[in-house]
Amino acid sequence: MAKEYSRTQRVSQEMQKEIAIILQREIKDPRVGMATVSAVEVSRDLAYAKVFVTFLNDNEPQQIKTGINALQDASGFIRSLLGKAMRLRVVPELTFAYDNSLVEGMRMSNLVSQVVQQDRARRTESEPDEDKED
Repeated sequence: MAKEYSRTQRVSQEMQKEIAIILQREIKDPRVGMATVSAVEVSRDLAYAKVFVTFLNDNEPQQIKTGINALQDASGFIRSLLGKAMRLRVVPELTFAYDNSLVEGMRMSNLVSQVVQQDRARRTESEPDEDKED
């Protein structure tokens, strides 16, 4: 049996795709830079949508804050373009939030890699000692 998706999931996936296109093609604000839409959470009544974004150059927290503020300022424009692209009776009110899961995932991956390297270094150091005992 095919897996069924709720309407909110289908709407959120379509919104994610359309907002990504809008950010890429229509938003010319230099404060936004290269923004990627990682997820969209839509309320059950489709009145509100929380858009999670990541930025290409997200080194400083201040850059992230200004990027989110720029997107929030442009939310009305994005919402109007979204209304033209999608056939919805009511276009959800957009709020933007920074998605740090990518950064956290990379940090965790680096930590695991460091531990594995340290473990290998300890094994290579302890192996010659074991050979001397035999």
